Amino acid sequence: MIGTVNSRPSWFVQVIFAAITFLSYGARVYGGITSTFVRSEWPSVDIPLDNEVFAVPKGHNAPQQVHITQGDYDGKAVIVSWVTTDTPVLSVVHFGTSPGRYTLSAKGTATNYTFHNYKSGYVHHCLLEGLKYDTKYYYKIGEGDSSREFSFQTPPKIGPDAPYKFGIIGDLGQTYNSLSTLEHYMHSGAQAVLFVGDLSYADRYQYNDVGLRWDTWGRFIEKIAAYQPWLWAAGNHEIEYMPYMGEVIPFKSYLYRYATPYLASKSTSPLWYAVRRASAHIIVLSSYSPFVKYTPQWMWLREELKRVDREKTPWLIVLMHVPIYNSNDAHFMEGESMRSVFERWFVRNKVDVIFAGHVHAYERSYRISNIHYNVSTGDRYPIPDESAPVYITVGDGGNQEGLAGRFRDPQPDYSAFREASYGHSTLEIKNRTHALYHWNRNDDGRKVATDSFVLQNQYWATNGRRRRLKKNHYLTSLVGQIATY
Repeated sequence: MIGTVNSRPSWFVQVIFAAITFLSYGARVYGGITSTFVRSEWPSVDIPLDNEVFAVPKGHNAPQQVHITQGDYDGKAVIVSWVTTDTPVLSVVHFGTSPGRYTLSAKGTATNYTFHNYKSGYVHHCLLEGLKYDTKYYYKIGEGDSSREFSFQTPPKIGPDAPYKFGIIGDLGQTYNSLSTLEHYMHSGAQAVLFVGDLSYADRYQYNDVGLRWDTWGRFIEKIAAYQPWLWAAGNHEIEYMPYMGEVIPFKSYLYRYATPYLASKSTSPLWYAVRRASAHIIVLSSYSPFVKYTPQWMWLREELKRVDREKTPWLIVLMHVPIYNSNDAHFMEGESMRSVFERWFVRNKVDVIFAGHVHAYERSYRISNIHYNVSTGDRYPIPDESAPVYITVGDGGNQEGLAGRFRDPQPDYSAFREASYGHSTLEIKNRTHALYHWNRNDDGRKVATDSFVLQNQYWATNGRRRRLKKNHYLTSLVGQIATY
């Protein structure tokens, strides 16, 4: 147990705060930098179908493509999803807190769908409710010799100082670059994935190969997604509007396969929703659904922002696919319409960070806003705004479209750091005031972060009244964090 700071020598406290100041300076050391690093990438082609990463599990009708996501608003439920290829066996999950001893069970549903001439396997979704916080659960799905066993860890109880580490991945696909991203992520120590859209890239195929590549991608991510929750946001490659194949229902494959807990946050669509996890309130938006005034998504977000309680969940995180701020030639200004609708809300509610994908490169912004701009004024440029979010683009997972290597020149003032490389990010929440952010370029290995900084909470770290925490609690917490860091 750490003693009180009052028992420490004064020089020790000074060292701690010097360390914090040094770490916080990391938010500026990459300011205005366009990295000159050139990655020696593998060819951006999908991994061949006979590769072991797509192997079908052994056993007749064995469950495959297993993945989990949060199943409720507060982190005490999990949705387990999987596919069986032959018969619609019972959608039952047996689970418990000891391996091989499953004292609990839950029953779900199974359905299938067609896409052109492709007929899917039976897609199962099962909700496990009433889970205990901060507990490891083991679960089994399937029957007899074909059954399979997995595990997951529930988050800590919701609270302002509940620590948690998120991974952020976007635009993944199923190339060798995608595999590199997954392998690096597995060593990150993150506990859940915030996925910012563009999953399988199956829509780059035609006819039956579309469904086939959804199946391979489900098996591809299973080694992670069956053991920790992925919180899904949909991208443009999930739309799959293909009238030449007779397919005109947007998001058909995605909605059948990847469940979200949208009803728990009073959403009317699986494409936008919110959850609370540990000390974070996470809002997922849909860039490809109507969002202008009085549309269902607009009305839902207005009400959801009212439900945010920064005393309980101080970290407010937003996920979307199309970045609002982007200085790459690829998809430049595509997020402007959503910016014009929602940016004022983001600033007013002091959103901490917004993660997006879509652009196949990495970029981080300063805290800036352009809320005063309209067509009749001259305020055309973003300005520094301490109430605004940090905008981070992580569309660099590794898909077959390759990297977006053409950044606009000169680099805009709002852009802090940018690089066209494959990788993933982590956000490690330490307490109510500080979190550690890393962007990890795949080539660097798991211990070297190419871009990193200390993210200060918008609600607690910028308000003097709220910063009046108990002195001993606050300082000893920081001592422990610096020591472990």
